Amino acid sequence: MPTTRTATTTWNGSLTDGSGSVALESSGVGTFDVSWPSRAEEANGKTSPEELIAAAHSSCFSMALSAGLSKAGTPPTTLRTSADVELTPGTGITGITLTVVGTVEGISEEQFVEAAEGAKANCPVSKALAGVEIGLKASLG
Repeated sequence: MPTTRTATTTWNGSLTDGSGSVALESSGVGTFDVSWPSRAEEANGKTSPEELIAAAHSSCFSMALSAGLSKAGTPPTTLRTSADVELTPGTGITGITLTVVGTVEGISEEQFVEAAEGAKANCPVSKALAGVEIGLKASLG
């Protein structure tokens, strides 16, 4: 059965001078301010669509990698994943780099990298972002 998650953004004003807020409606965990400067310049205490994509991608990838490792009989102790989403104003999102460091007993670095590549290819967020180049750096810690 499909699951739907909802976020709602209210925006006021022009792109460069305006601002808004995005509410995570499904979970109710919070409402976060957004602005153009937080996208194109510096975070300034506000989030951006790219940061929200990074959060979605890093968490989805971690879940996919955990599932794959567990299925192979080597569940992770810890996975620490970051996603760097690059925005080029006027062009769009031009790249994403996933970096994961894992603590996993009973596998080699090579096996971990192979599992991470599989998770990158099969994570639903990776699939949704297939139009963007996605890089991967994976290592055991």
